[in-house]
Amino acid sequence: MPLPAERRDLLTTKRNLKMARSAHAYVRGNTAKFYDWLAESAAARRVPEGPAIWICGDCHLGNLGPLANGKGAVEIQIRDLDQAVIGNPAHDLIRLGLSLATAARGSDLPGVVTMRMMEEMVDGYAAAIADPGGEDNGPDSDIVRSVEREALGRRWRHLAKERLDAVEPRIPLGKKFWELAPDERDALTALFADQHVAAMILSLKGKPQDREVRLVDAAYWMKGCSSLGLLRYAAIVALKTGKGRWSYALVDLKEATDPIAPAAPGVKMPKDNAERVVAAARALSPHLGTRMMPVRMCGRSLFIRELTPQDLKLEVDQFSHSEAVRAARHLAFVVGKAHARQMDDKSRMEWLDILEADRRAALDTPNWLWESVVALAGRHEVGYLDHCRRYALAA
Repeated sequence: MPLPAERRDLLTTKRNLKMARSAHAYVRGNTAKFYDWLAESAAARRVPEGPAIWICGDCHLGNLGPLANGKGAVEIQIRDLDQAVIGNPAHDLIRLGLSLATAARGSDLPGVVTMRMMEEMVDGYAAAIADPGGEDNGPDSDIVRSVEREALGRRWRHLAKERLDAVEPRIPLGKKFWELAPDERDALTALFADQHVAAMILSLKGKPQDREVRLVDAAYWMKGCSSLGLLRYAAIVALKTGKGRWSYALVDLKEATDPIAPAAPGVKMPKDNAERVVAAARALSPHLGTRMMPVRMCGRSLFIRELTPQDLKLEVDQFSHSEAVRAARHLAFVVGKAHARQMDDKSRMEWLDILEADRRAALDTPNWLWESVVALAGRHEVGYLDHCRRYALAA
């Protein structure tokens, strides 16, 4: 079921506007250019091949944040796996480094701070690879910890107010949520009537699987940046309690498409894209993976996940000097734990040796990482200004 032409055109306009608003938004929405420009750079030949594991593939700041598991425990993990593949873990490090460097520039921090961020990023990542069960993420990051604390105190009313701008279980149509076509509503109603989908949602709420599940409301969700133009829906689902009352869950349905991130040669991944995303989530972000399920709807591959009040993204408007350095280490530690839990001891030590082999005393960052981030930062700055020019001319 293709998107109507008017909806597709409007989404393209929205995406171009979001990417023109900031250099960081441009980096987030330009995964394809990231890999193209990385492959074209002189630094590409120096990037090492790490062990073939599930990687995020789009490991920027906005794709990290607190996530709750089915029992309510909260942990900072990778929160978006659309681009995930079995690939080279070095690509996640470079992507995170570029995102951090762009955020530092947006905060008007000097280049020496970016250098220190890269050093701490490698230290945090290496600490997680060496001891994935440890907690050596360095001094606490105020930004990361404050978002984590906020997540712990959130309830349904916070989620509804933030996502839906309402506390009552209805989705308000407007700029973010658009009315469904009749065939979309029929398809969603049938989807939530499926016993396998209903069982997954009930299990997340700790309810017996013979309880009733029904669709209360749904809308097309104009959300994200790189995903704009794909099928995306928000749905409110009612679940019957043992006392005959109803509780509610907010469910996100998102189309899965072919990944842009390069996979390692010869690896086997699920052919269905939604199954690939769910498999990656279970490997990289267990809190998220336990709340996801691949489905087919309208001839497309989608994955569904319940949204919890604790699911937040890291929003970095301004970095201070010290906070930028602490956050770099903390977030790289999170990514390192996601990578390390997939490796055996031998693979971890071999990968750690590769990371340590190319670190100089004067600049304690692997040459391949520093050169890649510097080259990509320049290409993205040129690309961002050109995008802004084309957007202004079109407008």
